[in-house]
Amino acid sequence: MIWNLLESRKVSKPPKPIFGRIPNFVGAERAALSLVKLEEFKNADVVFCNPDSPQRPVRENVLRFEKTLIMATPRLKKGFLILKPNYIPRGKIWKASTIKGAFKLGKFIEPWNVTVDLKVVGSVAVSKNGGRIGKGHGYSDLEYAILIECNCITPKTPIATTVHELQVLDWVPMTEHDMPVDIIVTPTKILKTKGKYRKPKGIDWNLINEEILREIPILKTLRTKTKT
Repeated sequence: MIWNLLESRKVSKPPKPIFGRIPNFVGAERAALSLVKLEEFKNADVVFCNPDSPQRPVRENVLRFEKTLIMATPRLKKGFLILKPNYIPRGKIWKASTIKGAFKLGKFIEPWNVTVDLKVVGSVAVSKNGGRIGKGHGYSDLEYAILIECNCITPKTPIATTVHELQVLDWVPMTEHDMPVDIIVTPTKILKTKGKYRKPKGIDWNLINEEILREIPILKTLRTKTKT
């Protein structure tokens, strides 16, 4: 419904087709600028952000405001990257905020070696009470669970998302494994949710099979580390 709505209202942006993606939208840059005005952003030294297109301006602003950026690699296949403004020339910041640029200018990091102060996620739809739906693969939920397991974040760590106004609904379905959001930032509004949903406590290893371990090696490393 949301993908169709964004297309029909002509507020979707490349990459296309947007179906099956975290959709890029008109006003993503304005939403990113609103995000940096929040106290949660100002107080953060380390910001974790998803690699999708609509959050590229967020990643750029993290670096321009001289904060450390932690970025998940697509589908978590390569784990996490860290980008610090002190080793990225200002003329390369835009490039570093792209996926290809982050791989070239960033460094791989083991997540248990960092503390995240703010997590930014992409969304397909969100609700005013903090519910969130991604593109259906559960990567953001898994990222959150990994960060909890590694003690990189706590349930009090704020989670923000940038979306178009059309992506904000009154209700979206949620399960106990789904990660809610605390802050919704659109090109024109900032919504603080009321924390109706509990945040996941960590990885439910009963849901992680051998195929997932092969696809996401960091999970295999983490499972071994937690057992020792």
